[in-house]
Amino acid sequence: MTNNLDFESLKKVCLDCKQCALSKTRTNVVFGRGNPNTKILIIGEGPGHNEDLEGLAFVGRAGKLLDSAFQSVGIDTNRDCYISNIVKCRPPNNRKPLYDEVESCSTWLNQQINLINPKIIVLAGSTAIESYLKIKEPISKIRGKWIERDGRKIMPIFHPSYLLRNPSKEKGKPKWLTWRDLELVKTELEALKNN
Repeated sequence: MTNNLDFESLKKVCLDCKQCALSKTRTNVVFGRGNPNTKILIIGEGPGHNEDLEGLAFVGRAGKLLDSAFQSVGIDTNRDCYISNIVKCRPPNNRKPLYDEVESCSTWLNQQINLINPKIIVLAGSTAIESYLKIKEPISKIRGKWIERDGRKIMPIFHPSYLLRNPSKEKGKPKWLTWRDLELVKTELEALKNN
C-alpha cells in the first residue's frame, strides 16, 4: 500500500495511521526528525509526552541529552542523523510498546530505513534493540559492539533517559560508556566520508 513512496509522501500517509490502538490515545504521530539524506539513523523506543505534543522525536529531556551526547563527538543530530522510533505513537503513561504495536508500526520503520538507506544505525535502549534485532541480550553486554546486518553497522547504546537517571560521568559508568560508544560511531562516520 505504501511501497514506492518518497520520504515526504510516506510521512504524510503515516501521519494518518490508525493501524493499532495507540492511534486512539495519541496527540500526534511522531514520524521522526533530522536529515533523511544521511548515513546515520538513530532508533529509540517510542515518543514520550513532549514528543507526542510536538510531533517530533526526542525533543524532551532525554532528547536534549541525546543531542548533546552526539554533539560532544562532533555529530549534529539534525544535520548528520535522522531520528525515529520503533513505534510512532506514544504508549499510554510512557509504557513499553506491546508486541502487536511494534509489529503494526514495523512497516513504517522498515520503509524509513529503505528510503534513508543508512550505513549506521544507532539503537537507543533495550526496547529498540530487542524490537529491531529480535534479540534479548542485556544491553550492558552488547552496547559498544558493532553488529553487522543487511550491509549496515548497528551500534547499541544506553537510552538517554537511563543516562538521566545515572548522571555520573565517572569512568566505567553508563554515561562515560555511551560517550565512548559515540566516539566509535564518529570514527565510522569519518571512515564512510573518506571512502
